[in-house]
Amino acid sequence: MIRVELSRIIIDEKRQDQVIVLKEKQGDRQIPIVIGFMEASSIKIKISGMDVPRPMTHDLLAQVIDALGGRLEKVTIDKLVSNTFYAKLEIRTRENELKVIDARPSDSIALAVRFKAPMYVSEDVAHKSSMTGP
Repeated sequence: MIRVELSRIIIDEKRQDQVIVLKEKQGDRQIPIVIGFMEASSIKIKISGMDVPRPMTHDLLAQVIDALGGRLEKVTIDKLVSNTFYAKLEIRTRENELKVIDARPSDSIALAVRFKAPMYVSEDVAHKSSMTGP
């Protein structure tokens, strides 16, 4: 697995689909992932430090995980099939069990930002989807 970080969010309000770019922490590869406008906005709001009057969906899910004694240990984007990325949330429970939950990459990244959890991409996914950046 390759450790990545959120590099850019490209929002175009005229389009339904948006792009987030993950960058390899120890290299130059960048992985662009197309996500929905609402998910991109949720990520952008959180990393921008904006306050919202009521919890957004990703804030709510993070609060539920926290209230149940869990913590997001990491996010992995481990599969790319027909231009669709697949991700997993690895949540450690109060009882110290590791639960692996299938999720969309956009939701996974939105939660990783909230928990400050590390994100990883499989070598196979990086190979299939990466580009070399400046």
